[in-house]
Amino acid sequence: MEDLTQEEWVEQLATDENAVVLDVRTDAEVADGIIQNAVHLDFYKGQEFVNNIEALDKSKNYYVYCRSGNRSGQACKLMEQLGFENAYNLEGGMLAWTGDVVSLKS
Repeated sequence: MEDLTQEEWVEQLATDENAVVLDVRTDAEVADGIIQNAVHLDFYKGQEFVNNIEALDKSKNYYVYCRSGNRSGQACKLMEQLGFENAYNLEGGMLAWTGDVVSLKS
């Protein structure tokens, strides 16, 4: 697991053809907007979250974020324990994010 600043995250993501962006916020938080092409898995779903993480392709590179960087850091540590080699946590999460987001509100 590695913590990345927004600048490092954006730069690394731009050149990573094996990348998956993972949003671990709640449904209510995601309703305010999500980073383009992110996969949403709610961290607070407990065992369901763990099962969903275990089903992911371990050969991919995961860029994980939440609201503040705390849950995504925990998710990255969990992923590491489950055998994922490349999980990157967005420092500061969405609170610090200044990039584009896609609104899910209709």
